[in-house]
Amino acid sequence: MELSDELLIEISYVQISKYRTKTMKALEGNVKIPSAIARDSGIRTNHISKVLSELKAHELVECINPEVRKGRLYRLTDKGAEVVENIEFDK
Repeated sequence: MELSDELLIEISYVQISKYRTKTMKALEGNVKIPSAIARDSGIRTNHISKVLSELKAHELVECINPEVRKGRLYRLTDKGAEVVENIEFDK
């Protein structure tokens, strides 16, 4: 399947950052709070919020309960899921 230029640009954007790649991988098929993302990705919690806001700006992740201060839930958008499917992860 031919990938669109837009999708290739987003894949590249995620892959140039180990933090973004790990965060996306941790969210694959899941809805998680930032501390769970941090635990599952091995990234310190203080870095997760910055990574999530970068990914949100690119419409790769979304917060499904933005009105709460604690325990926000994040998941991949359709575009984010497509990006994850096309990323080569280090095993």
